[in-house]
Amino acid sequence: MTAFNSFYQQIATNRLSHWLQTLPAQLHQWQSQHLHGEYKHWQKTLDALPNTQPSSIDLSGRVAAGSRDDINEGEFKRLENLLKKLKPWRKGPYHIHDLHIDTEWRSDFKWDRLKPYISDLKDRYVLDIGCGSGYHLWRMRGEGAKFVVGIDPTQLFLMQFKAIQHFIGDDQVNLLPLGVEQLPELKAFDTVFAMGVLYHRRSPIDFLYQLKSQLAKGGELVLETLIVDGDVNTVLVPGERYAKMRNVWFLPSSEAMCAWMERCGFKNVRMVNTDVTALDEQRKTEWIDTESLQDFLDPDDPSKTIEGYPAPKRGIFIANV
Repeated sequence: MTAFNSFYQQIATNRLSHWLQTLPAQLHQWQSQHLHGEYKHWQKTLDALPNTQPSSIDLSGRVAAGSRDDINEGEFKRLENLLKKLKPWRKGPYHIHDLHIDTEWRSDFKWDRLKPYISDLKDRYVLDIGCGSGYHLWRMRGEGAKFVVGIDPTQLFLMQFKAIQHFIGDDQVNLLPLGVEQLPELKAFDTVFAMGVLYHRRSPIDFLYQLKSQLAKGGELVLETLIVDGDVNTVLVPGERYAKMRNVWFLPSSEAMCAWMERCGFKNVRMVNTDVTALDEQRKTEWIDTESLQDFLDPDDPSKTIEGYPAPKRGIFIANV
């Protein structure tokens, strides 16, 4: 029995069954060859989580399971101590038996920005590429998505997702430790989300084609990425670092981003929202032990990164196939 057998059983009877031709071998290789040195310690943390019975589950207004009244004081302290062993918590927030996991990012802010513009997720198959610990997977399910899959190769994010899943217990929400380059052309999802990923890809055009190949006919892409001001020919290629990040390659203008998407064959391309990342959306909390946005900006001019580039500005783009 592998950690992913339940997922295999589910997709064997739904529209993703053809994924079984490649997926088990990929995940078997991951299990046997690519486990982080801390993985066993993280697994012990998960195994030690209290087996509680949450009195309620809320995935619509937030991601929450249970209340403080469901557990005693000892269980609550144990829960807090165990979950803090899985730091840093990047995306959230989560509320488990009223324990507030105050993550670095207020990912609910992003969800509130994009929700008015996306198609109704009710009964849809949804894929979230680069999903982190899976916060938005739960919000997608809360909007009525039938089957939700997230992929992210970072092992700590998988363990954090499993910790939340331990309390929510919804097998229609899944996270797989894969990168987008490992996906076959599934052409099966009604909606594909790719948020905060494109600028980490060395070839943004190849990435757009990879996204397109996951969508069923008529499906919708929701893409959020860093952008800069400028015309259709404006693309910032940072030096060694951008906001202290090494792996930032291309920051297009909104017009350039739309042109790229159209060149890749997407239809009805539109930018629906722009927003400059604020210090109340990305900040240091007791749930991370690292720097955050304030440390990445010029202390004398927060409109610039520490390297002198324009401060992070994000655009949300929607298109169809």
